[in-house]
Amino acid sequence: MPEPTASAELREVCASAAWGARLLARRPYATAEALLAASDSAVAELTAGDLAEALAGHPPIGRPKAGDRVSAREQSGMSEASDALKRDVLELNLAYQERFGHVFLICATGRTGEQMRDAIRARLGNAPEQERTIVRTELGKINRIRLARLVPSARRA
Repeated sequence: MPEPTASAELREVCASAAWGARLLARRPYATAEALLAASDSAVAELTAGDLAEALAGHPPIGRPKAGDRVSAREQSGMSEASDALKRDVLELNLAYQERFGHVFLICATGRTGEQMRDAIRARLGNAPEQERTIVRTELGKINRIRLARLVPSARRA
């Protein structure tokens, strides 16, 4: 894939320019597993500013941006949530953003609305350092899932 196309595709996976640049710089990848490992390494190398840029590309749980099919699919566990659950998640999202200064990030794929709500509640009590570690882990999971959709051979890795 030409670099401009690959760069645009990687931006859809993760909004961090540094993450994308690291993956581009390490091409070509011999295997899908090598690509996924490079992604994990790039997530681990993100500065605080790079991580903030990555987080800015994620909408709050329960509120995917209009036309954002990726987030809507990933957050599908909220699509059938009751109004009460949606209100709870909204309130918890706001409390989380106030406490930590960024969107609550969780690998929502396969999770129910209740599971996501419970995760926000549980993580609100984390220390900021602990939460940053969890956010990196969740970002890595999301990036792996998105890369697997982008690169079919990565689905088996």
